[in-house]
Amino acid sequence: MQQDIHKESVANGSTAPSPKRRRLKGDRGEGVISAAIAVLIMAFLGAAMWIGFQQMWKATEATTNEKIMQIGSE
Repeated sequence: MQQDIHKESVANGSTAPSPKRRRLKGDRGEGVISAAIAVLIMAFLGAAMWIGFQQMWKATEATTNEKIMQIGSE
């Protein structure tokens, strides 16, 4: 088997890929997919934090306005 691959690669002028190279070639899109998943997770976390910040800001604004009205009425 090895001799057949070697003869074929010599005839074609190319070298046969090593088992490690064949494995890496199969994992070609792995990093891109992992990066995309990480970006999506960060986007969802950012959106959740923004929604939380907006709710906190509205509550703080309402409390501040209420305290200002109390001070103004005294």
